Amino acid sequence: MAAKIKKGDKVVVLTGRDKGKTGEVVQVMPKEERVLVRGVNVVKRHQRQTASQEGGIVSKEAPIHLSNLAYADPKDGKPTRVGFKVLEDGRKVRFAKRSGDLIDG
Repeated sequence: MAAKIKKGDKVVVLTGRDKGKTGEVVQVMPKEERVLVRGVNVVKRHQRQTASQEGGIVSKEAPIHLSNLAYADPKDGKPTRVGFKVLEDGRKVRFAKRSGDLIDG
């Protein structure tokens, strides 16, 4: 199955404590159906000091489930669903169902 959300995409959070926030996808974990989004689902982690790393409380992004995200429409930034279509030159591209705008290329 082709991925509807990829690294570098702008997404909107639909549910949870970060509802309404937008961010860029940093990493996709297809097996777990989760993604890391910059600035979203930030958790505090108590880090033990090591030789290479300082100790203390570190803030970092935790993975968020794909079902809680939607692609941000390129036109107005609102959540949209993603569809696929094949262009005349044979390329398969993603498009925003809300506005009809092409996402790739």
